[in-house]
Amino acid sequence: MEPSPPRPDRALVVVLAVVAVIVVIALVVVFTRGAPKLLDASSPEGVVQRYSNAVIDGDEKKAAGYLVPATRDGCVRFDSPLTDNIRVTLVSTKVRADSADVRVSIAQSFDNGPFGSSESDYEDVFSLVRQGGDWLIESAPSILTVCSPTGSNK
Repeated sequence: MEPSPPRPDRALVVVLAVVAVIVVIALVVVFTRGAPKLLDASSPEGVVQRYSNAVIDGDEKKAAGYLVPATRDGCVRFDSPLTDNIRVTLVSTKVRADSADVRVSIAQSFDNGPFGSSESDYEDVFSLVRQGGDWLIESAPSILTVCSPTGSNK
C-alpha cells in the first residue's frame, strides 16, 4: 500500500477561507459605495451640489442652467476651470427669505510636487437668490466659475 498524500492543515484552510471572505466583503463595500447622495434639488445645497458636479464634469451648459439669468444670458465664458482632482464638501448654509449663502470646503490635490503629492484646502461661499421659487447661483467660488456677466471678468 502506498502512503496517502499529506492532507492540508485544517487551520491553514480555515485561515485562507476567512481571508477570501474578507477580501470579497471589502470589494463589495468599495464597489457599492457609489456617489454621494443627491440633496434636494429645490434647496440651496442641492443647487450648489448639482452645479459643482456639472462644472467638475465639464458640462458648462448644464452648470449655466443653475445661474441667475443676468449671468447666464450675458455669459462671457472663461477657460475651462481647473477641476482635476477637486473635492467640494458642504460646510454650512445660511438661508434668508430670498437669498442664501452656501459655504463649502474646496480641496484640490496635486501629484507633481518635489516631495510627492500635496493638497490645497480652503473654504469659499456660493451666493444664491430665490427667483420664481427656484434657487439660482449669483456668484460662485472662482475655481468653480464657468462664466460671468459681460464686462465683469476683467
